[in-house]
Amino acid sequence: MLASITNTQGIIAIAAAAAACAALLGCVALAVSLRRLRRAQRLVLGSGQEGDVVAHSAAMQDAFEALREYVDETAVRLDARLAGVETALRRTIAHRALVRYDAYNELSGQQSMSIALLDEEQSGIVLSCIHHRDQARVYGKQVRGGRGELELSPEEAEAVRRALARDAERDGVPGDAAEPPA
Repeated sequence: MLASITNTQGIIAIAAAAAACAALLGCVALAVSLRRLRRAQRLVLGSGQEGDVVAHSAAMQDAFEALREYVDETAVRLDARLAGVETALRRTIAHRALVRYDAYNELSGQQSMSIALLDEEQSGIVLSCIHHRDQARVYGKQVRGGRGELELSPEEAEAVRRALARDAERDGVPGDAAEPPA
């Protein structure tokens, strides 16, 4: 038997057997590697889908592009709605102030008052309620651009001034809104 191993045919047979064993081990290693790859692919693609990673990546890219278009369209719609709301808010009361005083120089506890209610364009109304012992009168005057359409009383002008000064203080401009009227 030893003689058959040493001749040329025996050596070729042993070399072929060794090559076959090496190929078999390589096939087993590739099978294990392929199984790991397919398991990883199932994690990416999901268990119910057939396909390859390239097709899945292309589908994901298309989905992301569609999502981006939707988000962009939504942002445009929201910007338009926000602009409409900002326009509407410009007409709401943004500046307000109340001035109390004694209208008839009585010591009645400052029961008379003037209140200014102005929007962002410094337009709105000034309401004054003048209290006396046996009566009360209410007056209203329209204001446009911070000025009364009719002449404002000193207390009404002070209410407008305070309303606009409070907003200036809030924006960081020092003012004297806390001073009582003269």
